[in-house]
Amino acid sequence: MTSETLFKPSESLRNVRYEIRGKLARRAQELSRVGYEIISLNIGNPALFGFRTPETMRLAMIENFPESEGYCNQKGIFPAREAVVMQQQARGVHGVSAEEVFIGNGVSELIDLNLRALLNDGDEVLVPSPDYPLWTAAVNLNRGRAVHYPCRPENGFVPDPADIAALVTPRTRAIVVINPNNPTGAVYPRAVLEAIASLAESRGLVVFSDEIYDQITYDGAVFVPMATLVHDTICITMSGLSKVYRACGYRVGWAVVSGKLRLAQDFIGGLELLASLRLCSNVPGQWAVQTALGGYQSIRELVVPGGRLYESRKVIVESTAANPAFTLRQPQGAMYAFVGVDTSLLPDFDDQQFALDLLEQKHVLVAPGVSFNVPYRNHFRITNLPDAATLRVVFQRIDELLAESAR
Repeated sequence: MTSETLFKPSESLRNVRYEIRGKLARRAQELSRVGYEIISLNIGNPALFGFRTPETMRLAMIENFPESEGYCNQKGIFPAREAVVMQQQARGVHGVSAEEVFIGNGVSELIDLNLRALLNDGDEVLVPSPDYPLWTAAVNLNRGRAVHYPCRPENGFVPDPADIAALVTPRTRAIVVINPNNPTGAVYPRAVLEAIASLAESRGLVVFSDEIYDQITYDGAVFVPMATLVHDTICITMSGLSKVYRACGYRVGWAVVSGKLRLAQDFIGGLELLASLRLCSNVPGQWAVQTALGGYQSIRELVVPGGRLYESRKVIVESTAANPAFTLRQPQGAMYAFVGVDTSLLPDFDDQQFALDLLEQKHVLVAPGVSFNVPYRNHFRITNLPDAATLRVVFQRIDELLAESAR
């Protein structure tokens, strides 16, 4: 008689969550398989809503496909890395060469590689709350401890540098900045970023700046590259093709190490070792980088009045304003809104139960606020990627659900 072994997941997954693609998303797939049409607003996936990658980028990949059949340098192909350098220089970031640029399979892989190269057991990383949950998960998976600094709704989800400073301990190694912010759409003022940079410099911390939405801003909001403010410590800027260039499936992101580079040579060497262990990132997609960064920036047409992202965002703003149960800090950037619910009007509101009911009864999938590592349960995230008409339908269904639950 053979004994049975119960195979359990690693203990390292105990504090790892990614509800954006969790139980709710799996339930949405089940409903879809039996014939229900689900409006999926849980993920910022432009292709799902009819956005296309610019044609010039597709052509660049096709023309260079014969050069994409072998491994490339572990840091990425030179034309892609050089294009990133040129973008950084144009933004006022100095002292960076292609040697400080790493191309990865999306920013997601680069977050993991960078934290793995940096952290030892118990090292702390300051992560915003709400956050993009991959940051918290990746810190925990790489032997660290995520310490969340608050980005309060009443402050427009902009962090207070004093709150961040109060959380620094001898174990703190890095500060994560997500700007423009996912999930809130906040775009941080220069003064706040300067204060965070000064704190990092004074305490010898690495700054991780997640700037994947760098060109998606609205109504004159100004994006300030963090690397232009960090000089006396290390800044690692992360961005890619997924959002601005609507090319999520290409899986191309980059990380740029800047600042006081003489302090980072061993770290860069460790990062290159990890990059070598995975051989290289997706080669065909890298050929689109030079064309993307050096070509016509079509995103600008989408974020101004009349542009699709702008007009869809307008529907979200107007729809939330029309319902007294909602609170919303108008998003200044990215492609999301983090909608709050006034619990004085709906005292029994719970974000996870609301998201489940909305899916089961109205066939709309949103991400509950608790997915983004916040201590409160009265928010949900919605994306403005659908067209305006679809979002009007969505909010009609949400209003119906809340009215029915209030009876």
